[in-house]
Amino acid sequence: MRIHQIDPTKDTRWADLVRRHGQASVFHTVGWLAALRSTYGYEPVVFTTSSPSHELSNGVLFCRVHSWITGSRLVSLPFSDHCEPLCDSNTELTFIIRYLQSCMEHQNLRYVEVRPVNGSFGQSAETNGFCRSAMYYLHILDLRRELDQVLDSFDKDSVQRRIRRAERAGLVEKCGQSDDLLRDFYTLFVKTRSRHRLPPSPYRWFRNLIRHSGEAAELRVAYQANAPVAAILILHCKEIVYYKYGCSDVEFNRFGAMPWLLWRAIASAKSSGAIQFDMGRTEEHNAGLLAFKNHWVPQPQPLVYWRFPAIASVDSPTSWKLELAKRLFSLMPGSLRTIVGNVIYRHLG
Repeated sequence: MRIHQIDPTKDTRWADLVRRHGQASVFHTVGWLAALRSTYGYEPVVFTTSSPSHELSNGVLFCRVHSWITGSRLVSLPFSDHCEPLCDSNTELTFIIRYLQSCMEHQNLRYVEVRPVNGSFGQSAETNGFCRSAMYYLHILDLRRELDQVLDSFDKDSVQRRIRRAERAGLVEKCGQSDDLLRDFYTLFVKTRSRHRLPPSPYRWFRNLIRHSGEAAELRVAYQANAPVAAILILHCKEIVYYKYGCSDVEFNRFGAMPWLLWRAIASAKSSGAIQFDMGRTEEHNAGLLAFKNHWVPQPQPLVYWRFPAIASVDSPTSWKLELAKRLFSLMPGSLRTIVGNVIYRHLG
């Protein structure tokens, strides 16, 4: 076997593989990759054993991240919850991974990181010198039941009761991709990140994501008396809908707008033929968010990121460095945090 490299945003064979492969997600799509490139300058690349003259039978997707602050690396995939290697053969996958390991010194890479959903990758990862770089939980809601059965599966107090409260409050939902909706979403997103003592992702990231994703991206914003109180950004890919971003104004939490928005998105996803609603990753140490999502999906699956070499460790979400950074960000005015977000995020992928 030989290894070939392709640009997945230009080689149409990649989009064909994504369409037909059962493990492909929205994070494999050309739209997602084009948004990463437009916003952060990352270089998407696929490593495959398929020759240029043949249909792609496999591929492992990465972005080349170059940063004078955090170094150069191959990440599969920056700012993406997960990115399964599209290899049906473990032999082909191992061959590609070992090829990348052998190229690290020549390409001056700090590390290679893989973010698979399938836990089988970990069975050989440690043998091949990988270490666990991060641990998350992934909440995926099964939509193959009747809609009322889906609703009944949610926590009665934390979800069902709050949905009914929102309906009584007379909230209004607006959906689409308009500039007005994006501005309202981002205003709420900045407020939410401020509560978390973190800088927001750049506005251009969301603008580029909507532009490159086409009809796959959708904003859903809840209003109370014309004031935006909560918003989500969801993505559609094949038979799965992905809840990627959510934000709200804490002063209006009593209306239950966020559970209401999520429920309406879930109901809409099911009516459109979706069989899963991916609620995204949650850090194992984020007790609040984990409890919130457990009210929707009580049994999430472990999501482990793997990194080579093993010495290239990362700071945990509870590390003193992150806490120090949060304290620093909390002292900044909102406008400065936004500026910092515009500068630093491309170094964090």
